[in-house]
Amino acid sequence: MASRLSERYLFMGNLEEGDVSLTIRQVEESDSGIYGCRVDVPGWFNDHKHQQTLTVVAARPNPLKVETREVKERTVTVQWTPVFDGGSPITSYWIDLKYKQAPWDSAVRTVVSNPDLTQLTLVDLRPAKTYILRMFAINIMGISEPSNVLTVTTKEAAPEGPPLGMQLEPLTSHSIKVTWNPPRPDLRNGVLRSYSISYREYDSNVRQFKRWQHLSVTATREVESVILTHLKPSSMYGILIQAKTYAGIGPASTAPLCSTLDEVHKTSTPSTKSSTSSAATRIQDDTSSTAPHTTSAEEAVTAATVWEEGTTSTTLVSPDPPLVELKEVKGSTISLLWTPGFEGDSPITGYYLEYKAVNASWDYTKTVVDFSPDQTEATIIEINPSTYNIRMFAKNSVGTSRASNILTITTGETGHQSHDDLTTISTDTHAAASVEKGQSGSKLAAIVLPVVLVVLIVAIVTAWQLRREYSLTV
Repeated sequence: MASRLSERYLFMGNLEEGDVSLTIRQVEESDSGIYGCRVDVPGWFNDHKHQQTLTVVAARPNPLKVETREVKERTVTVQWTPVFDGGSPITSYWIDLKYKQAPWDSAVRTVVSNPDLTQLTLVDLRPAKTYILRMFAINIMGISEPSNVLTVTTKEAAPEGPPLGMQLEPLTSHSIKVTWNPPRPDLRNGVLRSYSISYREYDSNVRQFKRWQHLSVTATREVESVILTHLKPSSMYGILIQAKTYAGIGPASTAPLCSTLDEVHKTSTPSTKSSTSSAATRIQDDTSSTAPHTTSAEEAVTAATVWEEGTTSTTLVSPDPPLVELKEVKGSTISLLWTPGFEGDSPITGYYLEYKAVNASWDYTKTVVDFSPDQTEATIIEINPSTYNIRMFAKNSVGTSRASNILTITTGETGHQSHDDLTTISTDTHAAASVEKGQSGSKLAAIVLPVVLVVLIVAIVTAWQLRREYSLTV
């Protein structure tokens, strides 16, 4: 073989035995045409020539094979390999996502218009939930059969809601009973494992709280209770309760301060243990706990000494943040690209993206998506259309960069380009004025053009009537 147009063209068979054929793999519509075969036979004009016309009729693409690449608390990243396109290029993909028990009719369908993609991330999912996902490939001939069905369970997260119905009841001069219910089921974000109870005494003389004390209670039932003991008589206590999953601890529920009963004169009284209800859980307070956010003078001196010693050593530099840009928003699909910054004193090992609702805090409600160090583009699908903030970080072996610029993006509206949805700290007012001016000009043209046409028609009709009258008069 001297040359060939494409790697898809192969000669199959045994050429020496005269049994050979041309095979075209992954046939395309552009392969249609006239194919010739010439057999060289010794002698003049002995060659054999044959021609065959090939007409390729395109079909629907083959179904995709989808795989799970990464699963986190609120995100799922899937990937797939390109398939035979049926002889006509793939133009887009469909992604269906639903809860495990829901019918496919209720699935959220997202159209991905970039046919070159082989990976994407679905964000804003619920923690500890099971989702079902499938995909379709589309070309001009139609829609492929559905892909394999993926069943994905997101990881647990810390509870988003506090325990409910917290009640405080003083039992004696040294004990208080605390009763509560679990957080709302949709805010538990997994299986509740335990509760953290924090309490501290309020000193009315100096008008400040004393140190926190803590204890833990295993989550076992819908109505939980615990008795705090070894408290001071006639004293006020502040109490907090937080629910825990394996992923972390949730927000605290609070109640008004509760006071223990007044001290009773020493008499022959039964032991506190014998009067404890069997329905309540009695746990001793943790006397070894320390007050949060306190630093002794000795610790301060030690820290200062370490700082002085550290000034003589070389400080390694973490990377600079990347510059994030919005490439496109179409419906619920967000396409991003970013430019890496200075890598610091160590090569960049990856990037991660933080994603939250525009009115939420970065410190609590956010979604994190990780990317490889050689990746500079990504496509994510927002399941719940709304307005969101996005920022990115770069990381290396030294540490993590500062946060990048923040993008504010609104999803769920069709046909958006980057200048329609992107809001940054600095805004281009000149561009906005140009757009508004262009819109005003188009409106004016829409009004003037019909008026001119009407005037022109009236003038033509009037001229024709005058000419006719003149001809009749002559």
